[in-house]
Order: sequence, then C-alpha cells, then structure tokens
Amino acid sequence: MSHEIRIRRITADDWDGVDALEHRAYDPLGLSEGRAALESKALASPDTCFALDVDGSLAGYLLALPYPESAYPRLRGTDETPALTSRNLHLHDIVVAEELRHRGLARLLLNHLTMTARAHGYEQISLVAVGGSETFWSARGFTAGQGAPPPAGYGPTAVYMSRAVPAGPVPRRESEKWADAGVPRT
Repeated sequence: MSHEIRIRRITADDWDGVDALEHRAYDPLGLSEGRAALESKALASPDTCFALDVDGSLAGYLLALPYPESAYPRLRGTDETPALTSRNLHLHDIVVAEELRHRGLARLLLNHLTMTARAHGYEQISLVAVGGSETFWSARGFTAGQGAPPPAGYGPTAVYMSRAVPAGPVPRRESEKWADAGVPRT
C-alpha cells in the first residue's frame, strides 16, 4: 500500500492538530506544554519546524530551534529567543500519531531535520530524551552529554543528548523505504 507523505513547514491551520498530538504524547508523562509554548518555539525558528502529512492529514510534527550547546528551552515557556549565532540546533519535540508509529516516520522527520541543519550550517543537533527514549536516540547516533546538568522539569529520566551533523548524505534505513515515494525533499 502506497501512502502520500509530505514534510512541510507548519502553518497556522496546523496548531489545533499539533496541540492534540503533543497532548496525547506528553500528558501521560506530565510534560505537555500547551499550544502557546509550542507556537513560541516554532516562531523562534520557522525554517526548522515541520509538519508531517500522511495521505493529506496531519500525522506528526517536529520543533527545533537554535540553542546553545548543553542548554535547552524550558517547558511551557513562551519567551523563546533563539541563539542566532549558535551552531547547535536543539530538537525540542518530535511526535508521530499513535497509529502510525514504528513505521520509520520519526526517522524520516529526523533525516529531514538533519539535511536542513546541514544546509543552514549547524554543526550539532541536541535534544532532551524523555520518558525512557534514550535508547531510541542512542540508536540514531545521539550520546548523553558529558557534564551537562540533568534537564530540570523534563521528568526523572530526562537525559541531554547530542550528535554532530554528518557531512555526507543522511543514511536511509530499510524501514523508511515505504515512505520515500511521496516525500518531497525540500
């Protein structure tokens, strides 16, 4: 079965759906931020925040913004000011709809972010792994920050992680192939 998949910039019409996806993913962990906080992060760096459409419907999103190395945005904060000179791009949030998980779509979003980071001259991507997701991120080349303080407010298992932006092509994995036909590489 072929699916039409598209990664694009987030628009004003997406925010109800983004808010609902975020709430379902993070409220059980006590980490849901609310729409205003999410929108403020996207406004800080609209070129590095994306919506994922599958068959014409919002199926996920990714929010990333420039942030100093070993630092991270506060949860529920609406006063995000990007570090315009930072060579670090912080992946704040990535969510795929529950019924579409485990199909390589998060990896597709991450690869799109990596290509965008490289095109914009970022040298590193960082994130805070929450809810036991450290293993997922480790499998994608992220390592725990040495000496980075534990992320305050991100839950008891939160780990600050980062990886260099690779210089060559982003590797594709077998699980992503089902989605490749409909993804414009913007």
